[in-house]
Amino acid sequence: MDAQHSTDAARPVLEAPDIARALTRIAHEIVERAKGADDVVLLGIPTRGVHLARRLADKLEGITGQKMAIGSLDTTMYRDDLRLKPARTLARTEIPASGVDGRLVVLVDDVLFSGRTIRAALDALGDIGRPRAVQLAVLVDRGHRELPIRADYVGKNIPTSLRETVRVQLAEEDGRDTVLLGLKDTAPAGEQ
Repeated sequence: MDAQHSTDAARPVLEAPDIARALTRIAHEIVERAKGADDVVLLGIPTRGVHLARRLADKLEGITGQKMAIGSLDTTMYRDDLRLKPARTLARTEIPASGVDGRLVVLVDDVLFSGRTIRAALDALGDIGRPRAVQLAVLVDRGHRELPIRADYVGKNIPTSLRETVRVQLAEEDGRDTVLLGLKDTAPAGEQ
């Protein structure tokens, strides 16, 4: 989803206020389900998942009054499509000093589609440590799962056809906050 393309044919399905509300709701759900946030570690999946994890950490800090453990988890070398697609640039994996062992890890990503990125994230996480539990927070769940993976926290379910693409834009990366729905024919490979 990092590729830039014309968004003329795409229509917005979420705007900045919708994204902010979704993240606030997810933060409250995490606190409620985890009975606080003492042992929660947020790991964003590059690129936009990292930005969403930072925003989520800010909201959790506002709710709990405590600093959140946050990092990033690059899945590139764990993907099962490395031989099918052009080489991807490696992103950074940064694990908080507190580590992940025995803690509740919440993986954060922008779009949940086939589930293959999350499978790769679970493999990468297994090489880092042994969390007490792993949960998944996504801004958009568009369906079409190929693996038995589901999100614990969803900003918005957007049912799509396989001919459609969902593109998340965040201010930190793209200069604005929006989620666009368009047709696949107008998007280059790599769009979700």
